Amino acid sequence: MTKLIVLVFLAASLQAQESRTSPAPVADATRYWVQKEATNLIAAAEEMPADKYDFRPTPQQMTFAHLMSHVAESNRIMCSNIAGEPAPKASGATDKDGKDKLLSEVKASFDYCNSALAKVDDSKLSEELPLFKRSRANVMMFLAVDLGDHYATTAVYLRLNGLLPPTAQLKK
Repeated sequence: MTKLIVLVFLAASLQAQESRTSPAPVADATRYWVQKEATNLIAAAEEMPADKYDFRPTPQQMTFAHLMSHVAESNRIMCSNIAGEPAPKASGATDKDGKDKLLSEVKASFDYCNSALAKVDDSKLSEELPLFKRSRANVMMFLAVDLGDHYATTAVYLRLNGLLPPTAQLKK
């Protein structure tokens, strides 16, 4: 337990040091968390078997395929707005498409987010983004939190199908 506390403290102090030396700590933190959640969500999409993409825990919940489609669409909308540019045209993938097409769409949406967010700095954090009626900083934070929420949902879907979420798997 002591080792865990030391590791958490060390990671927090390294993150704090990075924030003090960065000219754009909010944009940098957003890029960091989006990349982390991209890794998790892509790995979860790869882990779920193709024949389980139509899985939904209850009739009221979306299917895994719909969740993946939602992640891709949300990425395009939020990242384009944060970057102040038009959203790229959607590929037309829907939750009715198979794993391969949806996985490709999710990956492409994160590639787009990475390139869009690379252009963002902290100079316009207080600027209101018309679509959201919130500040750019607010939408940047929401993006990271929303992606974490989506990953948590995929983790539940995987576990309900007897699979370990990527962050629960032992690293080799």
